[in-house]
Amino acid sequence: MEENSYVKRQRFYKGIMLVLLTAFITFILTSIFISNQLEKDGTTNNSITSIFQGSSSLQKSLETIEDLINDKYLYEIDEKKSIEGAIEGYVASLGDPYTQYVPADEMEEYTEAIMGNYVGIGIYMTINTEKNLIQVIAPIRESPAEEAGIKSGDFITKINGENYTGDDLTKASNVIKGEEGTKVTLEILREDQTLNIEVERRNINTNPVYEDIVDGDIGYLGITSFDEGVAEDFKNKFLDLKEKGIKSLIIDLRDNGGGIVEEATQIIDYIVPKGKDILITVDKDKNEEITKTKEDVLIDMPIVVLVNASSASASEIVAGALKDLDEATIVGSKTYGKGVIQEFLSLSNGGGLKITIEEYYTPNRTKINGVGITPDVEIELETSVTGLPTDTNDTQLNKAKEILHQQ
Repeated sequence: MEENSYVKRQRFYKGIMLVLLTAFITFILTSIFISNQLEKDGTTNNSITSIFQGSSSLQKSLETIEDLINDKYLYEIDEKKSIEGAIEGYVASLGDPYTQYVPADEMEEYTEAIMGNYVGIGIYMTINTEKNLIQVIAPIRESPAEEAGIKSGDFITKINGENYTGDDLTKASNVIKGEEGTKVTLEILREDQTLNIEVERRNINTNPVYEDIVDGDIGYLGITSFDEGVAEDFKNKFLDLKEKGIKSLIIDLRDNGGGIVEEATQIIDYIVPKGKDILITVDKDKNEEITKTKEDVLIDMPIVVLVNASSASASEIVAGALKDLDEATIVGSKTYGKGVIQEFLSLSNGGGLKITIEEYYTPNRTKINGVGITPDVEIELETSVTGLPTDTNDTQLNKAKEILHQQ
């Protein structure tokens, strides 16, 4: 959800490295391993071509351009900006919306978002490629965006009176963020309505797990994203519900855009018996890695998992594993279809690279990427709902309760 103050810095290399495809995925904020620093050889070289050593054709092309510019260019060259622009352009040329370069001056903010806290209005956004517009995946629960009435599926067409398209996603994200207590005005396109909504920026906690009891003895745990610490929070809140006498459980993953894979697999581990395959990942060399459960079952009761079109990535890992292993009934609408994993690498220049490294499959080797997961029981929301477990108009939640009462 970050803008690029740095998009401007890439102008110089747009012609060389293709137009920068900006993408988030607030998360998003999704399926990330944080690794150790990528380059620690202690060497520093401030030339553009030095960062691409090892790729002879690319290095040669850049050397030619660099020499020509050094010889002919009228104005002063900002070497740091040139390097940033070259890196950004190279990463953008991959055409992968999930692979992203983060400059050094944005690393702190980016890391805070991964850990589940940042200042903003609390929305997950993506590019709607069909309309080339910025679309809201979901507002974070109890966030300023939700309180202001922003909904899943809304299109953001203007920010503070300025027009934005899908190509401006990263820029828009940075503009929407800002100092705590300040306000931002969004023009929202919702079906045939155009709305202007003013939202106050606040510190956002993106990783709460919501607990409740519905119909007397059905536990409800809603997970908004799989950020750091979510699995432990989920466990503690389940144990609290169990002490209160619940007999079954609803896990609500609707509008959950994903997060850290290990948090998702840990939650599966609470449900699935030890030694079971729960996730299959495949890298570029077709090497497979199979993740198995390691712990004894914690949650031994009927479970329904709620999903929708905004349930993505780590949410699909959970739903897919529990569906394949017959540990839960999946209810709702078809999921988003993000079945790739990113690794986050810290670079020697202080920046970072989020890079797609693996595709993942369910235990039955069902493909997720670009496909999504079809629920066991498909049911659409028939009316606008609040997203709270007390909402009697929530047809998906009502179906979940009906299924659990029959078990």
